[in-house]
Amino acid sequence: MATSSIIRRAMLYVPGSSMRFLEKSRGLSADCVAYDLEDSVTPGKKAEARSQLREFLTRERVPNVKEQAVRINSVGSGYALDDLTQVLQAPNLDAIVIPKVDSASDLHFVTDVMRHTLPERHAADSKNPIRLIALVESARSIMDLASICKASPYLSGLIFAAEDFALDLSITRTPDLKEFIYARSAIATAARAHNLPSTIDLVTTAFRGEEGMQTLRTESEDGKRMGFNGKQCIHPTQVDVVQEVFSPDQKEVDWAVRVVIADEKADAQGRGAWTLDGKMIDVPVVGKAKALVKKAELCGFDVEKVREQWKDQEPE
Repeated sequence: MATSSIIRRAMLYVPGSSMRFLEKSRGLSADCVAYDLEDSVTPGKKAEARSQLREFLTRERVPNVKEQAVRINSVGSGYALDDLTQVLQAPNLDAIVIPKVDSASDLHFVTDVMRHTLPERHAADSKNPIRLIALVESARSIMDLASICKASPYLSGLIFAAEDFALDLSITRTPDLKEFIYARSAIATAARAHNLPSTIDLVTTAFRGEEGMQTLRTESEDGKRMGFNGKQCIHPTQVDVVQEVFSPDQKEVDWAVRVVIADEKADAQGRGAWTLDGKMIDVPVVGKAKALVKKAELCGFDVEKVREQWKDQEPE
């Protein structure tokens, strides 16, 4: 799937059964809001929540929510087909979050239902298919990441579900998160290897008060260093911190723009090797700078203004 315009620094879960929370979500500013039909909705409320979400996602879009997603129930739960039958009728649905993806067959099922229900939107030449995001929650799914990543042309990201993974392995989550190093690294690496644009890290469960927000920031920064480019949120107060951490800062944007401008001039001069601030610039560094500039644009930076500021940058 094309990766050029997808950014999910924060994915905020909102209970699909609460009209109050649905209405509040329209006033938020977040890259992705995932309306939940799974854990936050009791079995007796699922039918009502499906219908409510279908109607809610027909309403005019709000400008500050870039992506509207629905987390359905797992394929093995017996609820997934009913979830899909309802929510796929909503014209403003952008993505489906699929929990407990243990194998490629889970994604095959959802892909087949989407193609059958909305054939034109999922034709080979479609520019706006519904995107899929898979929750990785078990040892089995970690061991089967390669086939999961290749299971659907609509797959655009992986999410690490730490609590369910800990339950599956009978391990205890600790503050330093060391018990999740292998799983998180495997997810970030697999997503990159298969050109998936999103790698969304674990939920921070403690977030209230100054200490909780510092924990949120620390865990977000840790995830970014491991290769994740977004994080799950369970409360609106988490979104701003998460999106700040997973955005480039002004210093990074300035550096990237300088590299891109200088590289354009070096290329015109036929120079294959050059330096900036005393450091060698090669092809991988230029590639990183170009990717950072693109991300800065998606995050709302005025890149043209920065280019104007550094227009006289020369390769050294």
